[in-house]
Amino acid sequence: MSNKTNKATALKYDPDKNLAPQIVASGDGYIADEIIKIAEHEGVFIHKDPKLINTLSKLNLYQEIPEELYQGVAEILAFIHKLETQSSLSEE
Repeated sequence: MSNKTNKATALKYDPDKNLAPQIVASGDGYIADEIIKIAEHEGVFIHKDPKLINTLSKLNLYQEIPEELYQGVAEILAFIHKLETQSSLSEE
């Protein structure tokens, strides 16, 4: 996730290990640019939401997202899942 103020945060969700998605990378300026560059190189979906990134960027590394962000992040994860499903169906 990124925004115009040059911030980026990467989330990971492993339901077997965590109750909620957690921050696995976060930064601004050059670090944000590198997070985005790596995500693009790896084909990771990038979602731009200034309000969400400002909240996520205040969290600590490996911290699970707070409950008030569940709905917004769940919608993004559902969208990504839909894209992945459509992609796998088109490959068959």
